[in-house]
Amino acid sequence: MFSLQNKTAIVTGGGSGIGKAISLLFAQQGAAVFIFDADPKGSDEVVQEIKSAGRKADFFSCDVSQQQQVRTVVQAVLKERGSVNILVNNAGVAHVGNAENTKEEDFIRLFNINVKGIYNCLHEALPDMKKTGGVILNMASVASSVGIKDRFAYSMSKGAVLGMTLSTAKDYLQYGIRCNCISPARVHTPFVDGFIRKNYPGQETAMFEELSKSQPIGRMGTPSEIAHLALYLCSDEAGFITGCDYPIDGGFIKINN
Repeated sequence: MFSLQNKTAIVTGGGSGIGKAISLLFAQQGAAVFIFDADPKGSDEVVQEIKSAGRKADFFSCDVSQQQQVRTVVQAVLKERGSVNILVNNAGVAHVGNAENTKEEDFIRLFNINVKGIYNCLHEALPDMKKTGGVILNMASVASSVGIKDRFAYSMSKGAVLGMTLSTAKDYLQYGIRCNCISPARVHTPFVDGFIRKNYPGQETAMFEELSKSQPIGRMGTPSEIAHLALYLCSDEAGFITGCDYPIDGGFIKINN
C-alpha cells in the first residue's frame, strides 16, 4: 500500500523539518524526489541519505518567491523525468507579531514565501500536470482555521493557503488533479529549537515544556507523523479525496477552541 513507484515528486522546503521527513518517506516508497530549497547544505544531506539507500533524489537551489527561479527548476525536472506527478508545497516561514507591531517588510516577506511561493509553483507545474493528472499537497496550519495569539502575518498567509487549495481543487478536477492541504499544530522541528534559543535564552527547557503542553495531547507532533499523512494523501489510496483540509494537531482545534 501507499506505493509511489515510478512517481516524480517535487517537495519545496525539503531540506529540513517536515519537508525532510516527506522527502525521505516519499523516496522510501519509490518516488523520484526533487527538493526545491534555498538551503544547499541541508538539502544535499537529505539527497545523499536518499541516494545511499538506493533511491532517486536531486536538489535544485530555489527561492520559491521568485517565479523565474521556480520556472527554471520545474523545467529542469520535466526535462529529466518527463512529467511531475506530485507537488508538495511545503516551503514556508513563520513570524511572531500582531497587526500593530508587524513590520511591513515582514508582512511582505511572509506573503512572498508562504503565499506567492505556492502560486509560483502551481503556475509552473500545473500546465504539465494537466496532461497526465497528479496530486498537489499544500502545507497550511491550524492558524488557517483558528485564532492564534501574535501570529497575524503567519495566519494571513496560511489562511490564503487554505483558500488556494480549495480553488485549485475546484479548477483542476476535470484534469484528474487532486489538491488538498495539511494543517499541523506545533511540530518539533529544528526551527522550533532555534526559535526557543533565540527568544528564551536560559529558559529553553521550561519553554519547550510549555509549548508542548499547549497541545491537548500533551506533546508536539513529529515531522514523520506529518509525512505519513502526506504520503496517504499523495498516494493512489486517497484517490477519492480532493478539496480537503486535514488538521493534524493533537486535538488543538476541536479541544482547545
